[in-house]
Amino acid sequence: MMCLMLAGCVSAAFGDEGGWKQLFDGKDLNGWKHVGPGADSVVDGLIKTGGGMGLLYWTGGKIGNCQLRIVYKMRDFNDNSGVFVRIPLEPREEWMPVHYGYEVQIDNHPETSKEDEYHITGTLYSLTKPLAKPGKPGPEWNTMIITLDGPHTIVTVNGVKVTDYKEGDPVPERKFPFEPQHGPRPLQGWFGLQNHSDNDIVFFKEVAIRPLPKGGAGSK
Repeated sequence: MMCLMLAGCVSAAFGDEGGWKQLFDGKDLNGWKHVGPGADSVVDGLIKTGGGMGLLYWTGGKIGNCQLRIVYKMRDFNDNSGVFVRIPLEPREEWMPVHYGYEVQIDNHPETSKEDEYHITGTLYSLTKPLAKPGKPGPEWNTMIITLDGPHTIVTVNGVKVTDYKEGDPVPERKFPFEPQHGPRPLQGWFGLQNHSDNDIVFFKEVAIRPLPKGGAGSK
């Protein structure tokens, strides 16, 4: 079940269509907090990343056994961001989430920064090989759904499965010092949105959450 903090905050609103509860109201960043360089702002009803590398995290508590739906677009043909999940402690700076949570990557062309397909949109950054590459370039909208089902993490992008990972599955060796440390992640954790740099602008239109549908992992 989701942690008590989350359940107490949003259970009353899970009757929305599809059971989704919006965590961003399109007006302000109440319920969110930023750590690290850069900042996020609300522009024309969208969360806009700026500067970085920092993290805008949801302050409602740890989540688990649920799904997140993230609707986003890149400003340019390609920009860099990510959605962090399974962060063990409430973030106080930007690097602890990198090394001890998972970053679900947003970057359709990692080769431009001399990285490989383990760093492409929808993967657990540097840890999983993509099952598909369905990310759309800017300024097209993308829908990412992250399923947290116990030790199972599934990511779909635009309805196509990209990641299907269970704790303990083999992962490649670290190639760069900025890649995450290896090791297990918690079943419940904090989550947030990355702002990567001045040159990487990503807009988030929707951040929503719901309990796992009947059938668990893999359900739409």
